[in-house]
Amino acid sequence: MPPPCQIACRSINKPALGHNGWQGFSPKTECLKKGDRPFNARPVDCDITIEHDVEIVVRDGCRLYVDIYRPTNAKSKVPAILAYSPFGKKFSGLKMLPATPWMCGVTPEDISGLEKFEGPDPARWCARDFAIVNVDGRGSGHSDGTVCIMGTQEAEDGYDVVEAIAKMGWCNGNVGLAGNSHLAIVQWFIAQLQPLSLKAIAPWEGCGDLYREQFVRGGIFNMSNFNLIATRIVQGNHGVEDFAEMYRRTNGGLMNAYWADKRPDMTKIKIPTYITGSEFSSIHTMGSLRGWMEIDTEDKWLRWAGFQEWHDLWAIPETNEELMDFFDFFLKIQGEQNGWRERTPKVRLSLLQMGRKEPIQNLVVPDFPLPNTEYRSMFFHKDGTLSASVPTEESFVSYDSEKAASMVSFAHKFDQQTRLAGIPKAVVYMSCDALDDLCVSVQVRKLDCAGKPLIHLTIPFKRAQVQDPDDAPVNGLIIHTGSLGLLRASHRHIDPTKSMHPQYPFHTHDRIEKVQPGTIVKLEIGIWAMGIHYDAGESIRVDVSGSNPLWPDMAETPGGMMDTNKGHHRVYLGGEHASHVVLPYTDL
Repeated sequence: MPPPCQIACRSINKPALGHNGWQGFSPKTECLKKGDRPFNARPVDCDITIEHDVEIVVRDGCRLYVDIYRPTNAKSKVPAILAYSPFGKKFSGLKMLPATPWMCGVTPEDISGLEKFEGPDPARWCARDFAIVNVDGRGSGHSDGTVCIMGTQEAEDGYDVVEAIAKMGWCNGNVGLAGNSHLAIVQWFIAQLQPLSLKAIAPWEGCGDLYREQFVRGGIFNMSNFNLIATRIVQGNHGVEDFAEMYRRTNGGLMNAYWADKRPDMTKIKIPTYITGSEFSSIHTMGSLRGWMEIDTEDKWLRWAGFQEWHDLWAIPETNEELMDFFDFFLKIQGEQNGWRERTPKVRLSLLQMGRKEPIQNLVVPDFPLPNTEYRSMFFHKDGTLSASVPTEESFVSYDSEKAASMVSFAHKFDQQTRLAGIPKAVVYMSCDALDDLCVSVQVRKLDCAGKPLIHLTIPFKRAQVQDPDDAPVNGLIIHTGSLGLLRASHRHIDPTKSMHPQYPFHTHDRIEKVQPGTIVKLEIGIWAMGIHYDAGESIRVDVSGSNPLWPDMAETPGGMMDTNKGHHRVYLGGEHASHVVLPYTDL
């Protein structure tokens, strides 16, 4: 289907031999033997037949190319697992991870180099009688067209690839989708179209709305990680969608047909789904949670992870085994014998302890957010405390919105063990004399007994090169400082009928409501889901500022919060303007 509007493109690198695994266009078949180490890394677990550059023609005549890895000695037809993205079908984790701190805790003994970046490793999966199909999406590698990122076009391409693979002679007709990040997000889009041969999906860490969760979160534009993706990862013969230019073309940054096409309708997904998510992804948290809440099937599972997504996918053998068990059950005739439904909890939660303590993982809970959650309002006080009592007098505090380090903070010390798990929300009353708009961030931090802010290390200490998160590189992949909410005041309009949860306001971003300088405005700011364990004596702190504390390793986007804000922001306390947060207390 043609895009809903004319789409601007930016240039990308042409495919070059040796760059990101590119081996040139060379349709051929080769065989690997059990024990082979094609990239001097993890050996393959069985004989594997590889078909390179297999052509699939989609509905508009565009030619897409895939690599197929299948068990050579399979006794019957096997199901296929698709890993779908424009990142390069031979661009592996083995090639990407050295650019990250400590390879995110993944070693060459964990992955073979056959895996598509963020996808399942054929070295493991073929031995369990699955075929892995690595796809070069439209415009990437040798595939025709311009690279499209999510939306209807990539969904329809994915639909056609699913059906083409299902008809191949080695396939049993059952296809699944798996992978992290882009490979997870695209699953929402493909599955909502309900291809007949797509029998199960496993979106592990998948954003659910590119406008609200990645590029224009809270109405504030940020390039997120896409400059890195466009300049260092994606390569093709034409170009890739230009998100910065598409934002510039909007009317004041408002929602339009282009951005609406980047939000899948998860209620149309009706097949078995195994979701993972976490609170420390700066992109995927709420998409994973919305998927869990909205997908229309009883056959769905949610595992809220304690470690970074690539580490979880590649470096923890148990997670791979469990994922293969899921697909065994739903893609193979004999799968009914493995007891997946009976033995797998519907929801498992992780609680972060932060600091030098690793997360508490695999807590079996009835749902998430938990049905017995007590949402308590905790009010801001002028002395910097946070309490259940409303300040008796009206007052205000302020910060300099043009300085990243300037903020106002409010803390509460717990006198007993406390576990907060769910979706927090901030309700703040604010004003600015210098401008008719405000860009505001609200972050929830954990403090130790001495009042020191704590950090969560997103990989196990045994795989890290430090034993104190404070010594880790300042990189959003491996450290997490706390859940965050963002909002541009002029985008504050809410449609409660579309909110995924009462705690998480749905901002329509369809109108601009400027704020008269000096006028007090009420802002409801959804904070991304959290799950934190507090011991007695530890504290929660809420920071309000005019800057985005996430992605500290990346420069502020031009036109983002720091460029937009002017002067001091006032935060009002007490009386009719009692700013507060609503926190999810649980009895876990």
